[in-house]
Amino acid sequence: QVQLVESGGGLVQPGGSLRLSCAASGTISGVNARAWYRQSPGTERELVAAVTRLNSTTYTDAVKGRFAISTNSARDMVYLQMNNLKPEDSAVYFCNVPRAFYNGKYVGTTLEWGQGTRVTVSA
Repeated sequence: QVQLVESGGGLVQPGGSLRLSCAASGTISGVNARAWYRQSPGTERELVAAVTRLNSTTYTDAVKGRFAISTNSARDMVYLQMNNLKPEDSAVYFCNVPRAFYNGKYVGTTLEWGQGTRVTVSA
């Protein structure tokens, strides 16, 4: 069973930047997309950004123009560069592999969730 380990979170002031990393403990083969998700208290986990094998990216409207998702060449690492952070970006961030792309949206996930990495944006 592949395990996902997220890192890079922390406390940052509004307008600051963080770079999150996600490492997979094993080989993830045959997957098309990798994605970052986030969850804040009292809310459902939401997809923040996704990247396909062909490096086509998708972002939720709230982070467009501020966040950038990428992978390394081996696709065993996924990164999320977050710029111009806002307090509403505060959440625990997770990575995973979307299960499918349906009606223009990624749905479901393939792997067990990792522990996530906490991002707190506060002055």
